[in-house]
Amino acid sequence: MTRGPGLPPKGSVALITPSYAQDFERCRLLCDSIDHFVQPRGQHFILVDNDDFDQFRVLQSSSRTVVNERDLLPQWLRDFKPPLGANARKLWVSTKTMPMRGWHVQQLRRIAIAAHCDADALLYCDSDMAFVRPFSLADLWQGGDLRLYRNPFGVSGELARPGADHRKWTLQAARLNGLSTPGFPAHDYINNLVSWRRQHVLDMCAAIEERTGKHWVAAIASSRTFSECQVYGAYAEGVRSMEGHWAASFGLCRTYWQGDALDASALLAFLRDMDEREVAIGVQSFTHTDPNILRNAIGL
Repeated sequence: MTRGPGLPPKGSVALITPSYAQDFERCRLLCDSIDHFVQPRGQHFILVDNDDFDQFRVLQSSSRTVVNERDLLPQWLRDFKPPLGANARKLWVSTKTMPMRGWHVQQLRRIAIAAHCDADALLYCDSDMAFVRPFSLADLWQGGDLRLYRNPFGVSGELARPGADHRKWTLQAARLNGLSTPGFPAHDYINNLVSWRRQHVLDMCAAIEERTGKHWVAAIASSRTFSECQVYGAYAEGVRSMEGHWAASFGLCRTYWQGDALDASALLAFLRDMDEREVAIGVQSFTHTDPNILRNAIGL
């Protein structure tokens, strides 16, 4: 990737979206919603694997760049499709990591993009979400501090039970950042519209490498159970003591996490129930809700 001349002004925000082929139409809708609702126009990076790169290139514009993971991740991490038929799921393999699926690698791309852009902040927008209200990127800032989503003690109940993924993610995040074993309930930093300081991401990776003696990708992916949001949240709060961040306990995106596909009337009801502070909706792709219904409801 080629950087533009000079550094951006203080407070600049790049929008980051990992995606993949099955989410293409949802990602196109996200792009249209960003262009319609988000100001000022920040640079938008769409991160995809090599097989999907040509498909997504049609979404490029003067403010939008599609990035091939091969320009982001170490060359020793390679994608591999088992020879078991057309429906065989791709793996990412190396001698330094556990075998990974696409959703693992999407998380690694989200971290890796920090070394390839010059913005002060990164706003992560999942590809199965869309903005539905006007949103100013300036609202992420309070003075020089950037918004950090933090649900206080949100890792509780079923999420915190032994063996639960959320608990494992939280424990792994503490280990990677050299922090003591957290108690539960613990804070939750996972949402589908979150912002991080780019320099913090770079500093976090450098600290992980110094502590573990491994490339940060190898250190994080030494386990198949990790959450990039929990890793960054543990660093921002546990290591940096919220330096450069302000904590927001409410999400900016109302999300339909699971259930049957939404029809038009159900989606309109979902929109009516939005909190006034929410500016986007996320409808998880595995609910198989038709993207055209989403587009019609938003009016794009």
